[in-house]
Amino acid sequence: MLRWLTAGESHGPELLALLEGVPAGVPISITEIQADLARRKLGYGRGGRMKFEQDEITLSSGIRHGYTIGSPVGIRIQNTEWPKWTEVMSPEPVGDEVFETGRGRRLTRPRPGHADLVGMQKYGFDEARPALERASARETAARVALGAVAKKLLAELGVRTVSHTVAIGDVHVPEDASWPVADDVEYLDTDPVRCLDAETSAAMVAKIDETRHNGDTIGGVTEVLVYGLPPGIGSYVHWDRRLDSRLAGALMSIQAIKSVEIGDGLETTRRPGSQAHDPLYAVDGKIHRAADRAGGIEGGMTTGTVLRARVGMKPIATVPHALHTVDVSTGENATAFHQRSDVCAVPASGVVAEAMTALVIANSLLEKFGGDSLEEVRRNIRGYLDAIPATLQTSDELVDPSDLDLDTLDDESMGDSRSEWKV
Repeated sequence: MLRWLTAGESHGPELLALLEGVPAGVPISITEIQADLARRKLGYGRGGRMKFEQDEITLSSGIRHGYTIGSPVGIRIQNTEWPKWTEVMSPEPVGDEVFETGRGRRLTRPRPGHADLVGMQKYGFDEARPALERASARETAARVALGAVAKKLLAELGVRTVSHTVAIGDVHVPEDASWPVADDVEYLDTDPVRCLDAETSAAMVAKIDETRHNGDTIGGVTEVLVYGLPPGIGSYVHWDRRLDSRLAGALMSIQAIKSVEIGDGLETTRRPGSQAHDPLYAVDGKIHRAADRAGGIEGGMTTGTVLRARVGMKPIATVPHALHTVDVSTGENATAFHQRSDVCAVPASGVVAEAMTALVIANSLLEKFGGDSLEEVRRNIRGYLDAIPATLQTSDELVDPSDLDLDTLDDESMGDSRSEWKV
């Protein structure tokens, strides 16, 4: 099983990331991790910080000569802006003069929508700086770095991920739009909002421009798709082993994420049962599904079809037209302090969601198959799939029932199942 931890503050000297449980033999290069960190900065509507904030990484442990060695993988992400913050974020005591002007000024006007006020209440701070430094989305850089390792492990096992933007504000992709595949990642990363549909992408860019002009921020929805998963990852036997439960918790933990949907999610709740699920058909000796409304998960377990998870990101809470707040040092009404902010970070949230999805799936996959080396995990997966009886073998390909010859289904063959539900 995988375990991961991150540490570090937004303006501290570095972020630390630790991933335990990676099998030996997974090829890892610093270039690949760096590339994913660069993807995290993508997207139209980002603020100036993305332009000068460099992610200089060091692989501190767990990798030798380009391959994991079974010990914990340690990654350091240095903050190139640290020299400007050495006094404000010093681990050693500093003089009161540091807090009188500039960066060190005490932040006593908490920003609505952030962790500022509640963090001060919970941990006994008299200003917001200690809370916002750790609560900042800067921490997601460490998650993306660890996710890059998890994605590499999954890729070696034939599992690939892709994320894309499906909505920004009230602009969304058409309901019948095609799902992106893993080979579309390069195209998506060159699109300004990481949207597969060019017409929708242009409308999203216009929406962001309109929001910027209004001095506001805007949220949206991204979707992660995972291809190549075997059936049976996760379990129905306990709440905390259900894969959809784990995914929901991990994705909801991303800063500013307010909703998670698996498959068709809320849309499924608006449908009658006859149109909400994925019928099964026997085709060429295998069981096929006619749709993937469930998003590749049934009963808390992967079905072997495409896994789909959507995350909804709220508008960034640091609004240029500062929101009303209270100065906790005086008890008087005030406007919130304003720091650098993005107009929209939805495209980048998909990259972070990819990382968290990969970590959760890799963990559940290793929980199911185990193995101290990559090759051992491969053998265990092959053995499991080969042991599934022929009558239970499934395909990841969806079928159109209208293309099938279903004349053999008569009332007698379906009678028992129908009569059970008669009133």
